[in-house]
Amino acid sequence: MRLILCAAAVVWVLAGCASGVRLDDVPVEDKSATLVNAGAAAGTASGAISGVAPVVASRDNGGAAAPTDGKLVYFDYDSFVIRPEFQSVMESHARLLTADRQRRLAIEGHTDERGGREYNLALGQKRAEAVRQALSLLGVGEAQLESVSFGKEKPAVPGSDEAAMAKNRRAELRMK
Repeated sequence: MRLILCAAAVVWVLAGCASGVRLDDVPVEDKSATLVNAGAAAGTASGAISGVAPVVASRDNGGAAAPTDGKLVYFDYDSFVIRPEFQSVMESHARLLTADRQRRLAIEGHTDERGGREYNLALGQKRAEAVRQALSLLGVGEAQLESVSFGKEKPAVPGSDEAAMAKNRRAELRMK
């Protein structure tokens, strides 16, 4: 009887941890129409046109500090898709990192307080990995990037209102 109760308790706990949201399903957005080079011929169907704009970086960064246009990337609720308004943040960090291959960047993924601990750690990791992948596509070396998730453990803004939670759904980019 005791064994049956223990098994039932384990099943009950695992059922309580289940989430209906799948983190493996990556939303796909076709942005190729806005990223095609201006000199490329329209209507090319060969796939030879890359959806990633080339990064032109000077090798001499003149002792430049970290990019000044932002070190934060904010995300929508329950999402790890980088919003278009943070493209300049991605590009400025990519320029700096490709110009100086000795620099390293830590990408910290964060979530708001909604959801369980394990789910938020996974979502924070997906957010950090999305930023990492975007920087890699812009020419940054994999060895220069490190991603980590803090989930809901380090909120930027205390509070349970939507404005506070929106500030907590973020990825922080920290130069090392």
